[in-house]
Amino acid sequence: MAAKVNTKIELQFGEKAVTDDTLVAAAKKAYGKKDIKNLDIYVKPEEGKAYYVVNNDVTGSFDL
Repeated sequence: MAAKVNTKIELQFGEKAVTDDTLVAAAKKAYGKKDIKNLDIYVKPEEGKAYYVVNNDVTGSFDL
C-alpha cells in the first residue's frame, strides 16, 4: 500500500489566490444541501467564477 501524500492546491490569478479546500467549501455552501455524493468543480478565473456539478445532476456557480 502506497503512503499517503499530503497535497495542497492553490490557484493564483491576478491579486487572488484560492485553495482547493476553499473551492469545495464555497461549492457546498452555494449548493446548500447535504446530500452530496459527487462534487465536480470547474474554475474559470477569466470569468471570476467557479461552476459545480453535484451528484452528476445539479449545476450551479459561485464567484471566486
